[in-house]
Amino acid sequence: MRVDESGPERESREPTYISDAESDAEPEPRGEPEPGGEPSPSREPFRSRLRKGVLAAVALGGVLGGSARYVLGLTFPTPRGTFPLTTFAINVSGSFLLALLLVYVLEIWPPTRYVRPFAGVGFLGAFTTFSTWMVDTDHLLGHGHYAVAAFNVFGSLFAGLAATVLGLAIGRMALARRVRLAARHGRARRYGWWVR
Repeated sequence: MRVDESGPERESREPTYISDAESDAEPEPRGEPEPGGEPSPSREPFRSRLRKGVLAAVALGGVLGGSARYVLGLTFPTPRGTFPLTTFAINVSGSFLLALLLVYVLEIWPPTRYVRPFAGVGFLGAFTTFSTWMVDTDHLLGHGHYAVAAFNVFGSLFAGLAATVLGLAIGRMALARRVRLAARHGRARRYGWWVR
């Protein structure tokens, strides 16, 4: 049995993105009526719904994070057939930092616009690497180092999970400390420009 979804009770499930300029403006009229009589929603390109500042923050963070990983790879190269310690350390530290950052961004700092795109998506997204992790594993398997390859896969997964839990725990301890201090002093701490 088919359900007719063309009736007026159907709701759009697409998220709505509103820029600062649009938030104060009059609502835009919906498009021309469809053949069924219902007006179609106006659709703007996805590109225009994103803030240019947020895209710039992601791009800048990506350049810095990718460069940091590249420099670490050159400074601490991994010999063939050995455990890729540099990639392991990069991914585990990135897991820890991302978990800690998200606690600060979502629960401690006031609402922010650029910190999460810059540090979380851009810097840590480019700093950590899935592809190099898998290429290192493939090289280990190709040279017959099966135990080291298995440890690289499963050790990285468990260490990354442990680092994430540790980052969340440290962030929550910082949140609890901040709440205790705010209650003791009766005021909240002010923050600088970097969280605006």
